Amino acid sequence: MPAREAPTIRQQRLGIELRKLRERAGLSATDAGAMLGIGQSRVSNIELGRIGVSPERVQAFARAYRCGDSKLVAELASMAGERGRHWWDEYRDLLPSALIDLAELEYHASALRSAQVSHLPGLLQTVDYARLTFQQDIPSLAPPEVEHRVSHRIKRQTVLYAGNPTPYTAVIHEAALRMQFGGREQAKAQLRHILEMSERPLVTVVVIPFVAGIFPGAGQSVVYAEGPVPQLDTVQLDSEHGSLFLHSDAQLDRYREFMKRFEAVALNAEASRDLILAISNTL
Repeated sequence: MPAREAPTIRQQRLGIELRKLRERAGLSATDAGAMLGIGQSRVSNIELGRIGVSPERVQAFARAYRCGDSKLVAELASMAGERGRHWWDEYRDLLPSALIDLAELEYHASALRSAQVSHLPGLLQTVDYARLTFQQDIPSLAPPEVEHRVSHRIKRQTVLYAGNPTPYTAVIHEAALRMQFGGREQAKAQLRHILEMSERPLVTVVVIPFVAGIFPGAGQSVVYAEGPVPQLDTVQLDSEHGSLFLHSDAQLDRYREFMKRFEAVALNAEASRDLILAISNTL
């Protein structure tokens, strides 16, 4: 099997989790290869996501590493068995890989939570709002690239509409709600869209009001994607330099606590809707 030139974030994650299991078993890549009848280089390439691995091979790795977490092993085997193309594949030659990875992450998540202070969550943005945000990128994007990014962002939102929608909680600071991107009418349309989305059964929108004062992570935008088992959770951070994906045990523990404290500062869902409506009515 030829090596992959650019493994996806999910392919990399499968390899990372297999490496964690090996290291917890106290085995080197050479030891693991000898036990499994493959070379050390093949073990290393699997752990880097450069070459694929079958579900059966994942099970063999788990037995060799004496992993007793049957649910984790089953989920890793399921990841190994994934085949076929998805809607985001059509964007691979058009957009940065981090945007493709985010769509893949959201698609496979069992639940999603996001924390936003100055921008509204991508999963709740209208087409007009999304276009305005991309038009502010530095360096400036060409119009066709802006449109590619807008269409990609809107297609990401299918995780909230699909036949088996993903539960989603958005924590938004009042500052983001009051920014009049595109003027009063566009801002009002965006807020009305958020109100409509907040009425969906699996979508929860809560707001941190100005009066809440200080709170953790005031300068961050965070997406916390829950995996089918906690070990497969992933945190995505946004910055001007691109996306960063975190998944070490210590990082996940930190951001679980971060999201817990961030959400604790917010109003409840009903009070949040009232505040969004009140802001919309002032526009």
